[in-house]
Amino acid sequence: MVLKTFGWSFAITVLGLVAAVFYDGWTAFGVVAILAILEISLSFDNAVVNAGVLKKMNAFWQKIFLTVGVLIAVFGMRLVFPVVIVAISAKMGPVEAVDLAFNQPDRYQQLVTDAHPSIAAFGGMFLLMIFLDFIFEDRDIQWLRWIERPLAKLGKVDMLSVCIALIVLLVSSMTFAIHAHQHAGHADKQSTVLISGVAGLITYLVVGGLSGFFENRLEEEEEREQEEEEKAAREGKPKSAVLLAGQAAFFMFLYLEVLDASFSFDGVIGAFAITNDIVLMALGLGIGAMYVRSLTVYLVRQGTLDDYVYLEHGAHYAIGALAVILLVTIRYEINEVITGLVGVVLIAWSFWSSVRRNKRLAAEEGNTGNPDKAEVPSGV
Repeated sequence: MVLKTFGWSFAITVLGLVAAVFYDGWTAFGVVAILAILEISLSFDNAVVNAGVLKKMNAFWQKIFLTVGVLIAVFGMRLVFPVVIVAISAKMGPVEAVDLAFNQPDRYQQLVTDAHPSIAAFGGMFLLMIFLDFIFEDRDIQWLRWIERPLAKLGKVDMLSVCIALIVLLVSSMTFAIHAHQHAGHADKQSTVLISGVAGLITYLVVGGLSGFFENRLEEEEEREQEEEEKAAREGKPKSAVLLAGQAAFFMFLYLEVLDASFSFDGVIGAFAITNDIVLMALGLGIGAMYVRSLTVYLVRQGTLDDYVYLEHGAHYAIGALAVILLVTIRYEINEVITGLVGVVLIAWSFWSSVRRNKRLAAEEGNTGNPDKAEVPSGV
């Protein structure tokens, strides 16, 4: 199971590290390895959240996620995205941006760094909306009940998550405006942050809305399909194929790709703290992205989210933390180690809570199944 799921990741790791050695020796080998570890540590919560969406898709779309999705993630977000950011921010053509990346890496890094406020605002708002919509939903299973129970009640207010997100964006842009007056050349960043943040919010509403719409349509169609199957079985007639599942899966796939893009922002920006070589960056982050995708499929096939029910909660809290961190980095620099550790700690905590819950339920079932076995109070 492990080899089947992670086989391509292992192969890409070997090829990437070998390519790094041929490209620039053993130093490049070390840099690529560090970048891969950085990407995995920063995106583990991404894998958990992706698994929650991917488990609703059939085997075909899971393969699409691991093939076409990887191409988008590796070449799109880890290679093309930084170049596009430089081209837009510096108002130059894509060919010039690529030439800059290879021949003037320091200048290239500076341009990407200058574009960070808009990147952080877009990604921060997209991830913040994911967290808010999760935390405001009334769920049968709650992890931190003292937080989730009152927030679920507040979630009954229409458009509350959008209102809170816009307030957070407004505060973030105003905070950066104070910072902008202290640094010449950044006076226009307040409007940039606002526009980018609104774009992130709109992207979430459009993609998430379409995904939800087609998912609801799919559920309705599945119910109708089941009724048709029963009717066809009674009458001995063949059942007609239903094509809606493809549309639903497509928009869910699109949602996953936008989600992955938002998660990758901090990894791409953080990679510049290690290297500004675009080739090494693409190799290292690409290897990490492969493992994140393989881990997503592994979680789905193993049913891990069903066995450890708080993992999804922990991942969404990690998303909320990452959203806040991205918005804070509009003004302040935060070490990537802190970003990665926050997500790891929250997910590890939720996993531990899930294990404790499973043990407690197993003990209760054992006591129920054996009436002679009484639970002994602690201290007796």
